[in-house]
Amino acid sequence: MKKFFKIIISISFIIYLYVLAILLFFNRTGWTEITLMDYIMLSSNFVPFKTISMYIQAIFYGNMNLDIPIKNLFGNLFMFLPMGLYLPYFIKRTKQVSAFSIVFLSILFLIEFTQLLIRRGSFDIDDFILNTIGALIGFTIWKKLFKRNAMRG
Repeated sequence: MKKFFKIIISISFIIYLYVLAILLFFNRTGWTEITLMDYIMLSSNFVPFKTISMYIQAIFYGNMNLDIPIKNLFGNLFMFLPMGLYLPYFIKRTKQVSAFSIVFLSILFLIEFTQLLIRRGSFDIDDFILNTIGALIGFTIWKKLFKRNAMRG
């Protein structure tokens, strides 16, 4: 039964990575006719909470189609929640929040950097914040499940 569970977890992780790759790299159009530096300047946000506050205001004031802020806020929050469950399962060294955070932030930075290089997304510090919160929520869920299973076994 334990081996079957590991196989199911491994398959679900592969499916998750596949969907994540599509969402992050292949489901977007890029601007290839401008220089990389211009692309970075036009598509990046380095001001924390700039887009988060814009989307929250849009929800309250209705000055934007509601789908846009909801998809961006909750999509970014929940997109990496599964990573908080999978990383400690597959990488045993990430069972502590500090190690998990270092590994996750490294992965996230690599993703954001790759998106810029291939011009299939943008660097947005707010996405970074929401993705990290989502992953930490997943990690917290994993920790609670792990403790519950440890108490039983």
